[in-house]
Amino acid sequence: MLRHKEIQMFLFIMCLFSLCAAMLGGLLSISAMVLIFICSAMLISITLIFTHRRYREIEMLSHYLRRISSGDYTLDVRDNEEGELSILKNNIYKVTSMLSEHKSLLQQDKSKLTDAISDISHQLKTPLTSMMVMTDLLSDDELPVAKRDEFTHNLRIQIERIEWLVSSLLKISKIDAGTVQFKKDRINVKNLIQKSIDPVLIPMDIKEQVLSINGEDTTSFLGDLNWSAEAVINILKNCVEHTPDGGVITISFSENALFTELIIADNGKGIPKEDIPYIFKRFYKGKNANTDSIGIGLAIAYSIITSQNGDIEVLSKEGEGTRFLIKFYKQVI
Repeated sequence: MLRHKEIQMFLFIMCLFSLCAAMLGGLLSISAMVLIFICSAMLISITLIFTHRRYREIEMLSHYLRRISSGDYTLDVRDNEEGELSILKNNIYKVTSMLSEHKSLLQQDKSKLTDAISDISHQLKTPLTSMMVMTDLLSDDELPVAKRDEFTHNLRIQIERIEWLVSSLLKISKIDAGTVQFKKDRINVKNLIQKSIDPVLIPMDIKEQVLSINGEDTTSFLGDLNWSAEAVINILKNCVEHTPDGGVITISFSENALFTELIIADNGKGIPKEDIPYIFKRFYKGKNANTDSIGIGLAIAYSIITSQNGDIEVLSKEGEGTRFLIKFYKQVI
């Protein structure tokens, strides 16, 4: 403590004043000089003790901060007393708690990133391996023309699958990162449905499926038309995929004072009970999923809807079809 210049200057001034006071007291009497000298010495000693205590606490805080900088967020420096140092300790503890939470979130993000990279690698590995095998076979000059056409067609399918996967991953990554600016336009639900069903009309026609649409023409909500259509398209693709030939897909919508509801239902094979809690998890493939399924379409739909003050729920029983209940709330408290 005594090595600090401010303490040295303080002691010098205190001693100088004490000496001057003692000399002035000596002009009156020896006893007065001694009394002033003793009081001055006691005052200086008490001040030094108090200052030493303060410096010791500051040194402890400095040691605490060094441990924080090294990544130790488990210490609790609070003393629940009054005073500036106690306030400082409490503020340091609050900052430590925030850093601990941020560290935990970063660890979770790191874990999610690792899992995502692993999932992406797995999803890309299968088509790439298949493409490599077919490419090797196509290099054979004696390969029959029919087989060559078949392998070429399969290569195109695998390339389109990879393209869709990469595009979907980019979309969901943008949503997760918060870089997507969702518009807040007044969307007519009927127009949204018309925009959403166009990409699935051909697959439905091939499977001879029936589409039924019910709802008031004036039903609407605030949102982003293109992104909302992306969500509905992914749900419709899931319904088309899991509904048998000649099946029925129903889209109904309504509006009340609290929310606008959109229900997409099919009479397909349904979702097993054990799969329902994970149906919106990315890369999750349920028991009834097709072999070509990647498991990201419903995850994209979930992210888009929940990012627009919405909510999506799935109700399903095996053999009885599936219902997707989408709600866009007018106001979120």
